[in-house]
Amino acid sequence: MLNTALQPASGIAVSWFPTAPSLDSFRLALASQGRAMLTSLAVALGAVAVCLALAAPAAYGLAQSALRGGRSVVFTTLITQMVPGIVIANALYSAYAELGLVNSYLGLILADASLGLPFSIVLLRAFMVSIPGEVVEAALVDGANRFTAFVRIVLPMSRNALITAGLFTFLFAWSDFMFALTLNTTDDVKPVTLGIYQFVGAHVSDWGAVMATAVLSAVPAAVLLVVAQKYIAAGIAGGSVK
Repeated sequence: MLNTALQPASGIAVSWFPTAPSLDSFRLALASQGRAMLTSLAVALGAVAVCLALAAPAAYGLAQSALRGGRSVVFTTLITQMVPGIVIANALYSAYAELGLVNSYLGLILADASLGLPFSIVLLRAFMVSIPGEVVEAALVDGANRFTAFVRIVLPMSRNALITAGLFTFLFAWSDFMFALTLNTTDDVKPVTLGIYQFVGAHVSDWGAVMATAVLSAVPAAVLLVVAQKYIAAGIAGGSVK
């Protein structure tokens, strides 16, 4: 992608390295898709916030409370990830149309949050199972209520798992195309995935600009993975071992 994006010509790269690198394709990509990238960033960050706000207490409840049928709930949560996205998208569109959430940031944030919610619940629960109940009880004895103990004791101890769940949710939301295409009928809220899709149709002969857009859209995910890799390893290992 980078090789083709740096080619001065508009065709697919035929050499291993660009002989005369040009940034014209990146300028065109930023001019046409810059707003879409900001939209994707806002939606992805919003989806992470919503997903973790729902997944963390749900996971803690499944991990620490003696809930009858808790294992069945976890199994059902995993099964929901097997449902085809187009089925959910079509059902959401009908509901969104009645609620006025079509072509809105909130609607897309809620839809994208659902992509990472099952994974986040399962991952966080696997980690929170290992948190000693005595730690929470000690906080309660010191005067904290259940909510305070959860926020000040459980969440800090689950930092690695939270970062891991948040990162994967961000990647799910950033790369989402199905909800972006189904739940938007205008260009008011256009993520970069939908922008690339439309960009290919409009510039099918200018592959340099298309590849430049793809490179720019991959940068945030790559940076996050590099920065958070140690937390991801710790979060996944902690949840799998414990």
